[in-house]
Amino acid sequence: MSDITRHHTNARMSQLVTHNGIAYLAGQVGTPGATVAEQTAAILSQIDALLAEAGTDKTKVLTAQIWLSDISTQFAAMNAVWDAWVPEGHGPARWTGEAKLATPDYDVEIIVTAAI
Repeated sequence: MSDITRHHTNARMSQLVTHNGIAYLAGQVGTPGATVAEQTAAILSQIDALLAEAGTDKTKVLTAQIWLSDISTQFAAMNAVWDAWVPEGHGPARWTGEAKLATPDYDVEIIVTAAI
């Protein structure tokens, strides 16, 4: 049985958990009140840092789950930043939905799983 390693853990959750060659990231959010593009860029920067901490990178992202507070008005702005971030030929399995996020100031939340 492989070890489970937790990073940036508090009583509620861990930002990163690794197990059996997989890195599981908690949902990442950007600066409250920033634009959708700014929140997305900040989130992807946080994801890059957590993946590096796990010993992997965005070329090994397996899945991405993206939540927007209003998909009808935010999808294009989020995708413009996302598309520039994803390396060509390394697009993960991805799904995007609309949800009320933790506070009304958050417009984007992204959750990824990656191979190590």
